Amino acid sequence: MSRKIVLAAAALLLSAPMAMADAHAASGDAAAGERVFNQCVACHVVQNEAGETLAGRNARTGPNLYDIAGKTWAHIEDFRWSPGMTALKDAGILVTEESFVAYVQDPTGYIREATGNNSARGAMSFRVRSEADALNVYAYIVSLSAQ
Repeated sequence: MSRKIVLAAAALLLSAPMAMADAHAASGDAAAGERVFNQCVACHVVQNEAGETLAGRNARTGPNLYDIAGKTWAHIEDFRWSPGMTALKDAGILVTEESFVAYVQDPTGYIREATGNNSARGAMSFRVRSEADALNVYAYIVSLSAQ
């Protein structure tokens, strides 16, 4: 019986790094995502811990998108999050390629589905039109993040 417990624990420990790696995996084209990100710069910036702006302008309507992959939604402090985004954070939902793509294509729809709350709303009104563009933007944002 103890052998089964040891094997189960080993499997769990080995799968944890894989789950984190999946959060940072990006199947899109970062170069194409840079072009699509030009639609996002009115509200978003990608700025590292040193304060360097890696993409966008100094927009503050939306949150800084630096190093968001693998973190919970709405994890950035000192930002005024909508109740819907706070609900994603409270549910422990991570920013992964899949969740990012779903969110940017239909922010309110994603929040409602992910939280199970049909009255939840997000503050982002812009929608990325195609799945390919959303994948590319995610790849671009991940390419700018700390590794």
